[in-house]
Amino acid sequence: MKILLTGATGYIAQRLLPVLLQAGHSVVCCVRDRQRFSVQKYASENISVIELDFLDEESLLRIPEDIAAAYYLVHSMATEHGNFSELEQRSAVNFKQRIEATNARQVIYLSGIVNEQRLSKHLASRKAVEDILSSATFKLTTLKAGIIVGSGSASFEIIRDLVEKLPVMIAPRWLETRSQPIAVRNVIDYLHGVLLQEETFGQSFDIGGPDVITYKQMLLKFAAVRGLRRSIFIVPVMTPRLSSYWLYFVTATSYTLAKHLVNSMKVDVTCKDNRIHEMLGVSLLRYEEAIAMAFDKIEQQQVVSSWKDALTSDVLNQGLSHLVEVPVHGCFQDKQMVKVSNPETCLGKIWAIGGETGWYYANWLWEVRGFLDKMVGGVGLRRGRKNPTAIGAGEVLDFWRVLFASREEKRLLLYAEMRLPGEAWLEFKVDDENRLHQTATFRPLGLLGRLYWYAVLPFHGFIFRGMIKKIAAA
Repeated sequence: MKILLTGATGYIAQRLLPVLLQAGHSVVCCVRDRQRFSVQKYASENISVIELDFLDEESLLRIPEDIAAAYYLVHSMATEHGNFSELEQRSAVNFKQRIEATNARQVIYLSGIVNEQRLSKHLASRKAVEDILSSATFKLTTLKAGIIVGSGSASFEIIRDLVEKLPVMIAPRWLETRSQPIAVRNVIDYLHGVLLQEETFGQSFDIGGPDVITYKQMLLKFAAVRGLRRSIFIVPVMTPRLSSYWLYFVTATSYTLAKHLVNSMKVDVTCKDNRIHEMLGVSLLRYEEAIAMAFDKIEQQQVVSSWKDALTSDVLNQGLSHLVEVPVHGCFQDKQMVKVSNPETCLGKIWAIGGETGWYYANWLWEVRGFLDKMVGGVGLRRGRKNPTAIGAGEVLDFWRVLFASREEKRLLLYAEMRLPGEAWLEFKVDDENRLHQTATFRPLGLLGRLYWYAVLPFHGFIFRGMIKKIAAA
């Protein structure tokens, strides 16, 4: 069968896609930027890619009519836009109208568990999307999840940051709120299990794991799995705003995402309607099993997807293609060049840069820059990287975004996502004469941008020279 998969570069879709292909389905992947999606890594003839924008009705005409079902996995949890709810509803309306013109019998939508009358903005938006999709001529199946636990998931990474960095935690009272976490593997089991199952048509189901525990218990159980002793003290004086800042400064999350998470964590997130478990007979993983499995994937360098790769900035939402051509006019540049004796070793170092490896020279200054970025609301250095040796376009690398990565062309191009009065690129390239070229480009925004460049110029001089020498060293 031909299945439409939206949000194909997202955390859940990247894990669902191999399952659909293995089941023999032909999958049409919807992406906003084709450069962020690698067809080659799936090694399948049953996959095709279409580039579209759900806010652009005309682009949705690229969706083929002969699809049997569609997955709607489009969310904006980490967006900074104030009108995200309106945008999500417009996207849902456009999607609904186009799918009604196809042969699709079913749309499967992944949403969040709703346990209160007064909803947070994001849960209210997801509920509005569900209402829009349920009014269509096709049949809607809605799966509602709370905390999703898996390597690379936002919840997993935040809990990991808290547990591994803080031996003692002074925590807000929402840590006493109950939740029903579910392993990402079980989420995929449910998403695949309901596909074209008529008994699920027009139905909405809560999905969760077998454990109903508080967020405090989640942290302590995580610590136990990792063999760590941790103490948590609950204080009643921490407001939602302070709680959001607490998460933001301690973990790799953005403030926007931290704020939305805190708002959703103030109420119990447990399953009310769990009929789906009996209908599909999914073997549910306990919370500790999900944690252990996630670390197995991390240790084996098999993290399939990460929430950090989501595009959130206005510039990046326009796609990567318009940033790949690094500007020259009106820009400042720091160019370094050195001869390398072993190009493959050099490329290996370039492909391993950032994350746990660091930046090869004056790492403490990079950490200071990351801290300053975090202080002004930026992403900082804590995002790291998904894989210690492999990297692809669209992935995050500390406070950079990968625009282009090709071992064959011996070129890596990064775009800065730190808070800057302008735009910045960092490029590494080995030419045919085995010379490593390292180019930092900065396009200033107004007078402040120019003052910024001259202020950091003395640091650039020895940081970039030291970095290229370390990379080029045999």
